[in-house]
Amino acid sequence: MLKVRNISKTYKNGFVGLHPVNLEFHAGSFIALLGKSGAGKSTLLRCLNHLNQPSTGFLETQGVGRVNNRSLLRRHRRQTSMIFQQHQLIARHTALKNVLTARVSRYSWIRGMAPFPRADRLFACQCLERVGLLSKAMERVDNLSGGQQQRVGIARALAQEPRIILADEPVASLDPGSSRAVLSQLRRICREDGLLMVVSLHQVELACEYADRIIALSDGHIVFDGSANCLDQNRLEQIYGCSDIAATESWTEQRAENLIAA
Repeated sequence: MLKVRNISKTYKNGFVGLHPVNLEFHAGSFIALLGKSGAGKSTLLRCLNHLNQPSTGFLETQGVGRVNNRSLLRRHRRQTSMIFQQHQLIARHTALKNVLTARVSRYSWIRGMAPFPRADRLFACQCLERVGLLSKAMERVDNLSGGQQQRVGIARALAQEPRIILADEPVASLDPGSSRAVLSQLRRICREDGLLMVVSLHQVELACEYADRIIALSDGHIVFDGSANCLDQNRLEQIYGCSDIAATESWTEQRAENLIAA
């Protein structure tokens, strides 16, 4: 569904955020990106919709083909939704109005100045209902909790009717309970709609709990690509380095206890 061909990213100061990578992603997959801060996971994620313009390489995606000009990039972006760590919502607007912003790209700028058609408003309500927030549709988002705001962001992503959803640290600012609620909803949506879901995470245990496939980066290189069952202590040391071994050992012990309990 989405192919990454020799994509890399070098910033203006000469820093290499991502060395050349080749990857394939398929519909219905829930994929987690892992790595330390600065490892390259957000750079890779943002290259998948050219929020970070790749320095080399190209994308190929279903229904668009090779993304090599602005017209094809617009088509790719229309089928690719983004969920951000800091929600990126309009605080003074209601949840419903925020979700409706995902429909703007379907109209010309002149048509976009008029009220949204009833069909769009109904569809936005359906998206809020899918994340359990229909009752909050007419509330300003700055009155909602962090977890609820992130769910509004998910509803907005759904309102775009995407084939691909990219989520950049979507649970970094949430408590453990809200984090699991958000990731559970993302995985359920991935399954129900047959979407490709690519999510960058810091929490190893959450990646192993929810992802079908884990891609880990270190210093801009992919150092692991496989299932959670293959993510052992040696792999974690390679991903996070010796300075973070205490944290990974704690996670490994907890994972072993969970497996025994199961």
